[in-house]
Amino acid sequence: MQFKREVQSSVKDENLIEKRREQIIDGAVKLFKEKGFHRATTREIAKAAGFSIGTLYEYIRTKEDVLYLVCDSIYNEVQSRLSTSMDQEGNVEGLRSAIDTYFHLIDDMSDEFVVMYQESKSLPKDALQYVLKKEMEMVSLFKRLIHACVKSGELRITEDAVDIAAHHVVIQGQMWAFRRWAIQSQYSIDAFITLQTDQLLNGIVKSS
Repeated sequence: MQFKREVQSSVKDENLIEKRREQIIDGAVKLFKEKGFHRATTREIAKAAGFSIGTLYEYIRTKEDVLYLVCDSIYNEVQSRLSTSMDQEGNVEGLRSAIDTYFHLIDDMSDEFVVMYQESKSLPKDALQYVLKKEMEMVSLFKRLIHACVKSGELRITEDAVDIAAHHVVIQGQMWAFRRWAIQSQYSIDAFITLQTDQLLNGIVKSS
C-alpha cells in the first residue's frame, strides 16, 4: 500500500500549518509557472508566499516538499468536489454532472494542473509514486461511473473499453488547462464542457 508522504513541520498548530501551506502553494504555483521548478529558489517561494525564508522552513524541509504539496492539494480538491457526484445514480445524467464538476475544477485550478504535470518528474521517488497513485484514483472515480452506465445499458461501449473511456474523460478535461491559451478566445468554459461532453458521449461520426 502506498501511504501519503509526510511533510515535516516544526509548528504544532494544525490550523496554522494548513493556512501557511495554502499560502506556500499559492505563491509556488505562480512562481513555478513563471520560472519552472528548478529555476525557482526557496527564498523566492517564501517571498511569493508572503513571509521570510526562516518561516518557510518551519513548514517544509525541501523545495520538493512544496511541489508535493501542490500536487496533493489538487487531488484533495478533486476528491472533495467529485465525492457528491459519486453518490448519484449510475446513469448518463450523473456522468454528465461529474464531467461538468471536474472540468470546472480544471478551470479553477488550471495553473496548478499545468505545474503538476510539467514538474512532477522532479519529485522524489516515494512522492512521485504517491502522486501517480492519486492520479489513478481520479481515473477510477470516472471508471466507476462509466461502468455503472454500461451495466444499466445507457452506454454502448463494452466492459473492456471502460478503463480507456475513464482515462479519456480525465485527459479531455485537462486539455482546458494546457490548451486554454489557444481556445479560450473562441470557447467559454461552459461551451467547452458542452462540446467535449457531446463528443465524449456521442462521438464525431454522423449516425446513419
